[in-house]
Amino acid sequence: MFGVYVTHPQVQIDPDVPVPQWGLSSVGRERAARTATLPWVRSLGRIVSSDETKAIETAQRLADAAGLTVEIHHEMGENDRSATGFLPPPEFEAAADWFFAHPTESFKGWERAIDAQARISDAVLRVLDNHDPKIPIAFVGHGGVGTLLKCRLLGAPIARSSDQKGGGGGNVFAFRLADRAVACDWTAMENWQGI
Repeated sequence: MFGVYVTHPQVQIDPDVPVPQWGLSSVGRERAARTATLPWVRSLGRIVSSDETKAIETAQRLADAAGLTVEIHHEMGENDRSATGFLPPPEFEAAADWFFAHPTESFKGWERAIDAQARISDAVLRVLDNHDPKIPIAFVGHGGVGTLLKCRLLGAPIARSSDQKGGGGGNVFAFRLADRAVACDWTAMENWQGI
């Protein structure tokens, strides 16, 4: 059986709203709706989400299709970037490059990559420790911590080269529940067909 980590798709960016409260954009909602029609979604037995609005909205689309209730896990949020507030996309990309390249240091007060990795990994692994490995499960969250989790499951160093490609989010990587080994790399959520 499989587990998946799903990143929320495109969001409605609003510099006047705290980032954790951003919701999905119309493109993001449409992608989540298309994904919810796929057979792998209906096979899920459990969905665990970050407590951020965009993740919950994504998780709810999947949960509605699977006939499930979304479980909220407060330790699954994105890396804390509140120290800098909103950064325009070019500045954000440069900051993210720095964040991954210097995992033991803080970018202008951001949560360090090693700390965010420990937090997301502990949250996901605690859920899995008490989860029946015969039941497919989805974790719905964010790109930065999703990449850090993927690096941890791979036993690889933290690196942005393990990040989602193409921008905008809305990707899936899968892992086997039996041994928690990564079974597929990031794939657009609406294109992933399961393992």
